[in-house]
Amino acid sequence: MKTIALFLFFLISLTLHAQQAAKDRVYLKEITVSQDGSGNFTTIQAAVNSVRDLGQWQVTIFIKKGIYHEKLVIPSWKTNIHLKGEDKENTVITNNDYSGKAQFSTYTSYTVLVQGNDFIAENLTIENNAGRVGQAVALHIEGDRSSMLNCRILGNQDTLYAASEGSRQYYQGCYIEGTTDFIFGEATAVFQDCTIKSLSNSYITAAATSPRQAFGFVLLNCKLIADARVSKVYLGRPWRPYAKTAYLNCVLGNHILPEGWNPWKGDAMFKDKEKTAYYAEYNNSGLGAAANSRVAWSKQLSRKEAKQYTLKNILGGTDNWSPLAQSGF
Repeated sequence: MKTIALFLFFLISLTLHAQQAAKDRVYLKEITVSQDGSGNFTTIQAAVNSVRDLGQWQVTIFIKKGIYHEKLVIPSWKTNIHLKGEDKENTVITNNDYSGKAQFSTYTSYTVLVQGNDFIAENLTIENNAGRVGQAVALHIEGDRSSMLNCRILGNQDTLYAASEGSRQYYQGCYIEGTTDFIFGEATAVFQDCTIKSLSNSYITAAATSPRQAFGFVLLNCKLIADARVSKVYLGRPWRPYAKTAYLNCVLGNHILPEGWNPWKGDAMFKDKEKTAYYAEYNNSGLGAAANSRVAWSKQLSRKEAKQYTLKNILGGTDNWSPLAQSGF
């Protein structure tokens, strides 16, 4: 009888230990993804799925070098997730969906979709390698308070969809490349110290800012470059009538057209968007920065006006969000 009791006690203890170990795996604050099986998971999606729903603390998912062929979704209930790559050149999340492939559209062609708030990605590459087949999004962010740090975002048309009016996004030290409208959407987004590369003669930004937003896309201290054969690029065109985009203290290559901005006259639904769009520049330099040739409906900011373009003013909101504090800077 005593032997049976000891056996039952051992069995119960083993079961409880296994249950606790399972909980510990689910609620880890640091998770490792490695394709060779040496981490907690072999796919990034499995690691994301393991994170506690609506978590109150930041969970870091460390991703070892490798090419991860995934269509990654960070759903709205997976908050405070930090994806950290081992090497930004060699930690790659890739896919090849595009609008017109099967049932995919611009809004579903993403390689990575971020719907959860308080998301950070660092030191990795996100790409859509479908090629020049039309709209093919690499990164689509809808969540609020998102930061991309030292990342590469690669694609062609519609590379980066900074979506949703209520979304605030921060890009620090990133490399972003594409062909047409490759930074587009409704979000309030700051691009600081980024390199923006045009792969064809086309448009860099296509903001869809609402009239309720004080800021749209703001590029600070960025460098605009292009492929050698590219010579006719616009800083932006308005996807929607109240589009807002500003370039401050940026270096503009000679691929930027003298007029700078395009009114998108071919949009039959929204006409005369240049009457409500707000396109501004301040203290830019480089061969593409000549202010005296810009379209009359764009604006050259005064020093006083330029001082309003701070991270606090642009991204702070009612909750005083600081992307630098969120990222540990």
